[in-house]
Amino acid sequence: MKKVIECVPNFSEGRDLDVIRPITAAIESVEGVSLLNVDPGASTNRTVITFAGTPEAAVEAAFRGIQKAAELIDMRKQTGAHPRMGATDVCPFIPVSNVSWEEAIACAKELGKRVGGELKIPVYLYEKAASGPARSNLSIIRAGEYEGFFEKIKDPAWKPDFGPAVFNEKSGATVIGARDFLVAYNVNLNTKAVRRATAVAFDVRENGRIKTEGGTPTGKPVLDSNGEPMREPGMLKHVKAIGWYVEEYGLAQVSMNLTNLEETPLHAAFDACVESASKRGLRVTGSEVVGMLPKKCLIDAGRYFLRKQKWSEGGSEEDLIAVAIRSMGLSELKPFDPKEKIIEFKMESAVTKSLVKMDLREFCNETLSDSPAPGGGSVAALMGALGVSLGGMVANLSAGKRGWDDRLSYFSDWAVKAQQLKDELLFLVDEDTAAFNRVMAAFGLPKDSAEEKTARSAAIQSANTYAAEIPLRVMETAFKGYLLLGEMAEKGNPASISDVGVGLLALRGCIEGAAMNVRINLAGLKDDGIRSSLQEKVRRISGESESEFKRLHAIVESKLG
Repeated sequence: MKKVIECVPNFSEGRDLDVIRPITAAIESVEGVSLLNVDPGASTNRTVITFAGTPEAAVEAAFRGIQKAAELIDMRKQTGAHPRMGATDVCPFIPVSNVSWEEAIACAKELGKRVGGELKIPVYLYEKAASGPARSNLSIIRAGEYEGFFEKIKDPAWKPDFGPAVFNEKSGATVIGARDFLVAYNVNLNTKAVRRATAVAFDVRENGRIKTEGGTPTGKPVLDSNGEPMREPGMLKHVKAIGWYVEEYGLAQVSMNLTNLEETPLHAAFDACVESASKRGLRVTGSEVVGMLPKKCLIDAGRYFLRKQKWSEGGSEEDLIAVAIRSMGLSELKPFDPKEKIIEFKMESAVTKSLVKMDLREFCNETLSDSPAPGGGSVAALMGALGVSLGGMVANLSAGKRGWDDRLSYFSDWAVKAQQLKDELLFLVDEDTAAFNRVMAAFGLPKDSAEEKTARSAAIQSANTYAAEIPLRVMETAFKGYLLLGEMAEKGNPASISDVGVGLLALRGCIEGAAMNVRINLAGLKDDGIRSSLQEKVRRISGESESEFKRLHAIVESKLG
């Protein structure tokens, strides 16, 4: 699946659009990057830019933005209310989809190395990318700010992680790192009283409230052995919260920052507020997300609420997101548009042409046209997606079958797996066409000089290898569908056995068709080792596919009667 990482560089200029616009243009000039938000502040004299893309594209875009900022911003003249130490003050990477912490940290280090080496700007790594605990905290690194760093950098303890140990007078220094995604999330209450919203905030936030004698708000604080007030921790980890009144809406809210979505996801924060509010005679009426969030937040929430309803969790992404929006009342105050609020969807909307976004007629028309792509590779991947979708349908029907309540979890889990396989195969529908276009682009490279010929030949070999690897991934992914269809053939709703049979035929066709696409792309490879390795994998999967198909097809035939 596509890797998406977010990057949020903070630049020390929030007033001059003639400086801000070239920086955003430099970031947007990188293919594969989507600019999500630009937030300039005049009093802080700081602009926060949010963009997302693949790890490689995000690193390149961040470098170009930092490079342009170094060219246009002179820290010797910069003033503002916000703490700062450089033209690009801080630049964090935040994993969004299918990006590990190791990859995010690698992005921070690669960018730091380039900024320090090519731009001669001192770079400090922070948060999860920090070289040691002493440098993890941004505020500690930035202490002294721009003016104090001329002396601070001379201290061996503050030698930069990258770049010269001499302060850059014009550009200052930059902090680069990898951190958790932060979601600003507000829960609506049926009251205008800030005091009551604050009480709920104290109940749910990690820091809780100060412990008092008698447990009353007016009681004296209970002190520890050091004379410090003791605290009663709240219900949720990694949550900061306050209560406030929003005049625009005419209600009070619990306003939260969620800083670790793995340990405290959105739905957990919502339910904690519901529980606390209920105990205090209040009611949660809805909630709102401020800014954008990763798709996974709402998919996890959708599954959570379906699980509470004792229903199958194997809905599509779209269905799960709709369940989450309704369950948490995300549209109570203003319409919640997933295309605008979810990072991955916002990025997809910038893609001009996607096969999987077409309707059936458009897809068939595009395939039937005189263009060589989409072709057999994309169609094979689509066949696989349809095959596992039929398996998932049988799982969902079985999960909802009357009298099979004790099997709900079993079939729900299989429906979820079917959705995952379907989504990966749909991704490969588009990726197969992208791989073909990559080959065509490589053949279009100049070949006038010996150097250009060498570069062109290497690009063609790389593109052909990728064009063979994509249909191989189709084969590997589709093959996993046999396990799904096998379980449904043996244990699923018997009324749907013909659907299992059609799914098997689609999987077999997918795998055989993808194998043909691997073989035709191998013809252009000069590397015998790569060609031999891919050929062996194709033979193995094709053989195992035929064996599995015959075994499962026999079960289907026996049950059809």
